[in-house]
Amino acid sequence: MSDENHRAFSLAGRGGAAAALAAVAILTAGVCDRADAQVRFKAHYTLSMTGVGIGQIAWLVAIGEQRYTTSANGKASGVLSVLVNGEGSVDVRGVMTEGHVLPRFFTSKIIDDEGNSELRMTFEDGVVKELSGSAPQPSADRVPISDADRRGVIDPLSAMLIPANGEPLQATNCNHVLQIFDGRRRYDLALAYKRVDKIVLDRSFSGIVLVCSVVLKPIAGYRADSMLVKYVAGRRDMELWFAPVSGTSVMAPIRVSMPTLIGTLEIQADQFDILPPLIQPPAAGSPR
Repeated sequence: MSDENHRAFSLAGRGGAAAALAAVAILTAGVCDRADAQVRFKAHYTLSMTGVGIGQIAWLVAIGEQRYTTSANGKASGVLSVLVNGEGSVDVRGVMTEGHVLPRFFTSKIIDDEGNSELRMTFEDGVVKELSGSAPQPSADRVPISDADRRGVIDPLSAMLIPANGEPLQATNCNHVLQIFDGRRRYDLALAYKRVDKIVLDRSFSGIVLVCSVVLKPIAGYRADSMLVKYVAGRRDMELWFAPVSGTSVMAPIRVSMPTLIGTLEIQADQFDILPPLIQPPAAGSPR
């Protein structure tokens, strides 16, 4: 893969992989405060390019009535490390508002061919109020990020927890434009209903899932002359498969499919589990 293709892969993998496209590429380990945590969800994903395994992602989500946490870690290497190589972790804490996740604090640590970056963001009602940390100096050919690009946004990991309104598999649950900012790149993922499908995992999940088409719209922070960004942006054959997270008001991705210049990138769950609830310690003075 050329440097151009790798950089564009990082756009789809780091910002949308952290999900999808992350999602969708770095997806975990975090727990809500014991007093608030109600549902804990764990997933593990395998990344493959043209059928060859290149990495993995682990993701843990804890959702309470008022708060949530989600964190992830992932690495792409192995046989195709010459093509795709990098690792990182993301941690997010936020609040639940009418079944939607709303981030408050975001941190990421990423190592890839562009260098090392450690970023911290605070959000207030979808607006990035503070951004700090260290990252490689952006090259002159990157589209600059404006103050407006930090408004009305969500982090890439929280973006993958879409609300399941009413019947989770109804078509309208795909109708979202995810306005994502990862601290370095700003892009939209426009979701639209495509179909329902069935997926069976070896151990932890079997059932019907909601399949949404995804259209990537780069906005800022990307290389303006990137061939792969131009190739991927606007395509309508990318897919995000969502499965309901039992006991919550959200759905999470169980499969991602994205075409690239050298083949199809797939992120496929091989574990998709609801974990036992945390054991609450008895209140002081309560009978045992």
